[in-house]
Amino acid sequence: MVSDSTVRIRKAAVAGTFYPAKADALNAELDRCWAARKLVQSPPPKAIIAPHAGYAYSGAVAASAYAALAPLKGKVSRVVLVGPSHRFALHGFAVPEASIWQTPLGMVPLDVQCADALKAWPDVTCSDVMHEREHSLEVHVPFLQRALGKFCLLPVLVGHTPASRVSALLAAVWGGPETLVVVSTDLSHFHPQAVARARDDATVASLVALDATALHPDHACGAFPVAGLLAHAKDLGLRCQAVDVRTSADTAGDPQRVVGYASCLLW
Repeated sequence: MVSDSTVRIRKAAVAGTFYPAKADALNAELDRCWAARKLVQSPPPKAIIAPHAGYAYSGAVAASAYAALAPLKGKVSRVVLVGPSHRFALHGFAVPEASIWQTPLGMVPLDVQCADALKAWPDVTCSDVMHEREHSLEVHVPFLQRALGKFCLLPVLVGHTPASRVSALLAAVWGGPETLVVVSTDLSHFHPQAVARARDDATVASLVALDATALHPDHACGAFPVAGLLAHAKDLGLRCQAVDVRTSADTAGDPQRVVGYASCLLW
């Protein structure tokens, strides 16, 4: 973390591990992800669900959702990015103290005003420490930079939190057509390929049905933020379309011990 009296910058923590640390190599990797994506026909989404593993494993699945944002470039100026906390036993939410997030592709300003408003919530913690090493949000930012160009970002980590509470937070930050919501999750972890696909197919069916009650952390590491999104989407009458479902064995991994990935669009 670099700071001065007015600016706090969160530097990229997993550049060089989850994705390339140099801009040229990162752009080339994003090109590879875009080339390996599934082609999607759908209305421009208000929200997406996308995975957060290393780009070699889940990048193509993520690109299937991010490529669908092409019509929104120049229209979306704000992204609410929500995902699970892997490193801290968080109950409630955590927003960063930083005002800028940095990736190899450049600086992204944060929506400091909205983050400040959320600090008044009793279950919202303001902590750079909780965000500093977390990958579940960071890996999405280069995809967003590629897909949208310039935007401001509101990153929110979600802990063990009821869907109703996550839905309430999303309602507070939902915004209008200028705002995109991104929820980060992987699916099942470390099963053989056939077992994982059966479990993931059931999970994806729950996503498409907007069934927040069916999700459990064993089904998706981002079960809590995803359940909140599904609950809010159901309240608003949105639809959910699964556009890509794969496992790490389909991309770059061992078929005996896979992680599942899905991308969904909601509009």
